[in-house]
Amino acid sequence: MGDFSDYQIGIYFNGLLGQTPEFPTAYKDIEALGQSKLDAELLGYVAGGAGDEHTQNENIAALRRIGVWPRMLAGAAERDLSIELFGHTYSSPLYLAPVGVLGACYDHGDLEVAKASAATGVPMIASTLSADTMEDVRDAQGETPGFYQLYTPKDRDLAESLVRRAEATGFAGIVVTLDTWINGWRPRDLDHAYIPMLRGHCIANYTSDPRFAEMVGKDPVENINDSIAAWAGTFGNPLSWDDLEWLRSMTSLPLLLKGICHPEDARRALDNGVDGIICSNHGGRQANGGIAAIDCLPGVVEAAGDAPVLFDSGVRGGEDVVKALALGARAVGLGRPYVWGLSAGGQAGVEHVIKAILAEADLTMAVDGYQSIADLTPAALRRGY
Repeated sequence: MGDFSDYQIGIYFNGLLGQTPEFPTAYKDIEALGQSKLDAELLGYVAGGAGDEHTQNENIAALRRIGVWPRMLAGAAERDLSIELFGHTYSSPLYLAPVGVLGACYDHGDLEVAKASAATGVPMIASTLSADTMEDVRDAQGETPGFYQLYTPKDRDLAESLVRRAEATGFAGIVVTLDTWINGWRPRDLDHAYIPMLRGHCIANYTSDPRFAEMVGKDPVENINDSIAAWAGTFGNPLSWDDLEWLRSMTSLPLLLKGICHPEDARRALDNGVDGIICSNHGGRQANGGIAAIDCLPGVVEAAGDAPVLFDSGVRGGEDVVKALALGARAVGLGRPYVWGLSAGGQAGVEHVIKAILAEADLTMAVDGYQSIADLTPAALRRGY
């Protein structure tokens, strides 16, 4: 149990000393501040989506079309936002979704986010695309359990090497992202002719890997152009259902599939040994014209039965966290919001975003009369108002 609204109280009390927050508390303002720190190429890569960005925007709009029913006289003076997930207890249902190029947004950005994870107890899913090695990222996460996200390379030996390293360094689970074996049509990136990894950024997990060194045939760090070519040749792997047995065989850790939006895909994955699902459309970055991820969530939750379903895509505030929980998500992921906090101020900026969103979620439950996550069901929501 945690009283996350204490963050709000602390801000008000600091005001008595003439102190205002170091970072803005409204999402649009922290977004603007974070964006102002990035050059045009990188900003386009982080902020951009597929096509005309309709699906990216619809992820946000669909959440806005869901309202929380206020219930009065509910005695919600204390709230319990704690969850259990794969044998671990967390004080909140929030997690940090995997985001590549954190190290391009801020010096050692992956480590800064990992340290914010350690400080807040909010788990981080560390991306394959990192400027720091997974070993250093996991070490920076401290006592907070973390997960490793795998972009499955074409080379199976490399995939298995990455997973073995993730196991050895103490990650609590493996998250396989399914929807990025090829880049979607992203006009902002195309207009800048820019992919960070093709400039040699954020491929430390590859250049530090013994199997990758074999593939390059020479020292990957000292021969970065050869490493970039090797990375480009192995990154995109169009997985099929036939690969699921192999993925499952690589690890005894909990295995989650990220990018599942169809109930039948969820059902089939779980029938074949997967431990959990992340309902996500990659924030609208990969395919335009799709269904908002939040509208996919109820069907995926129903298909999953007792298996945990996590959610991300379009979460911009604490009320979005509450809504996703009410629709059955076991945990809710932040993506771009914490990246803007990172680019605005490193670890401190990420911590601020985490604390602000948790405070807003806590206060939403308090004002609307919901004491615990167990009280949040679809009956707590009204759609299409």
